[in-house]
Amino acid sequence: GWLFDEITASSLVKVDEDGQIVDPGATNRVNPAGFTIHSAVHMAREEAGAVLHLHAADGVAVSAHPDGLLPLSQTAMLCIPHICFHEYEGVALNLDERERLVADLGDHDIMLLRNHGTLTVGKNVGEAFTYMYFLMKACQIQVRTLAMGPGYMPSQEALDTTAQQAQSLGAGHKLAWPALIRKLERMGSDYAT
Repeated sequence: GWLFDEITASSLVKVDEDGQIVDPGATNRVNPAGFTIHSAVHMAREEAGAVLHLHAADGVAVSAHPDGLLPLSQTAMLCIPHICFHEYEGVALNLDERERLVADLGDHDIMLLRNHGTLTVGKNVGEAFTYMYFLMKACQIQVRTLAMGPGYMPSQEALDTTAQQAQSLGAGHKLAWPALIRKLERMGSDYAT
């Protein structure tokens, strides 16, 4: 029942692997579909300090495209080596889906959940955010490009070079995340309450 702009650090609820609230005095409810998706990754990937999942329009549009994310921009080419896919099974209320989601994720850090949305995994919030930022920017560019026509595809050599360069994409959080936190602080520190 909370709007995104109402949520602060104290709004977060700690749950166990079965989705049961373990915070004494917590009054917020747990979104069962969100729990299914996030718990799957946290249970399977010990290094996953943060999992982000969005239903933003451009991300859903790209997840529904038969080819997923296309190499139409430098940003997309940096994301593509990190991407995997998970087929849509309905609203994620069935805990059995966790096993299939984790198998599809493997050691990737970016997932397109077909006809559903986007997911990123990071060692911390900054890394997961950096992956999501790049992914959403690439999705936005793709949606705009395809609205004008098929788009221009780069050479295989350019794709191979960019794939090699993309290995350190998540490390970008070391510069970007502290700057974003400083910006957030300038806007007001009520998010931390």
